[in-house]
Amino acid sequence: MILTVTLNAALDITYRVAALRPGATHRVSEVVERPGGKGLNVARVLAALGHEVTVTGFAGGLTGRALRDQLAEDESGTATGPSVRAVASTGTPTAGGAGPGGTAAVAVGAGGAAGAADGDRIAGPDMAGIADAAGIGDAAGAAGGAGRLTASGPAGAAGASRARRVRDALVSIGGTTRRTVAVVDAATGETTQLNEPGPVITPEEWTAFTAAYEELLGGCSAVALCGSLPPGVPVGAYAQLVRAAHAVSVPVLLDTSGEPLRRGLAARPDIVKPNADELAELTGSHEPAQATRDARRRGAHAVVASLGPRGMLAVTPEGRWRVVPPRRLRSGPVRGNATGAGDSAVAGLLSGLVDNLPWPKRLVRAAALSAATVLSTTAGDFDRGAYGELLGRVEVTEAT
Repeated sequence: MILTVTLNAALDITYRVAALRPGATHRVSEVVERPGGKGLNVARVLAALGHEVTVTGFAGGLTGRALRDQLAEDESGTATGPSVRAVASTGTPTAGGAGPGGTAAVAVGAGGAAGAADGDRIAGPDMAGIADAAGIGDAAGAAGGAGRLTASGPAGAAGASRARRVRDALVSIGGTTRRTVAVVDAATGETTQLNEPGPVITPEEWTAFTAAYEELLGGCSAVALCGSLPPGVPVGAYAQLVRAAHAVSVPVLLDTSGEPLRRGLAARPDIVKPNADELAELTGSHEPAQATRDARRRGAHAVVASLGPRGMLAVTPEGRWRVVPPRRLRSGPVRGNATGAGDSAVAGLLSGLVDNLPWPKRLVRAAALSAATVLSTTAGDFDRGAYGELLGRVEVTEAT
């Protein structure tokens, strides 16, 4: 079992509008609600790849109840994906309620009727048929001795893998789980993100969580510690959780930023996955090669930096690699909503870790999932067809 920790979980709400204009009133054409927060997004992708996954963290209030209800539907198999409500062009919802004047009234946290939208681009956790349940095939060297490695394709593509469910081990709190709102501009493809602050965690709630976390460690093969810390949680929380996992020989991936990342590095996590901005904030260097080396010297066993369209840069005990996804697929350019792409990369790295893949193959999996997520419309989803194609086209080269 893989355990993902989301201390600042959220109910993610995605609105789609024709064109976003500041100061204007907008009619929403589609609303998507689903459990969110970095660790929950990671868990959803891992489950789609066929891994057994448990999520823990905090949940409370009406928003937390809605989040857990959706997880329960996913776990029982009664839901086929996120809560999706398509809204007619007049502004009248085709599923859900209507407000005055035909404007869609969005009931935040409501279960809603799941519906299909944008074809396969909105996909639920039960994604049976995902290729690459176990491996990505052998790596092949590029002609000319340049040291390029590419994945030959998904292993066992003819056999469908069975997506698993995400198990809920969240700890109840007195406060209310936050919401995050993403507004997708259909005209430009750009996304505007609004993140609420998290609930205040009491010392008693933190103690209850750490006890539950340590119990869960007994049955897991790897841990992902993801996202920001809600108010009230000690700034050194991640360092504490890394040490607890290492005490029972469980490897840890840390994906956070700022002072929690700085403190967490001192506990020597097995992998850290900052993006370019987080890496620069940590090290003071805007040169990725130097910054990744510096981050590793600060305590991480391996550093995998997400560099956006430029791919990833990895510094590990086994070597250094640059990872670059293709800019175009058969269906068109790799362009879209980047929300959740880093979380999918984390899922790929963890999946490769527990599957005992060598580093280049782990990186191919991570980069393919990340790019396939850009082509999806909702955080925590990835375009399955694109993922299969990307596995064979991501390039890995040794970095100096």
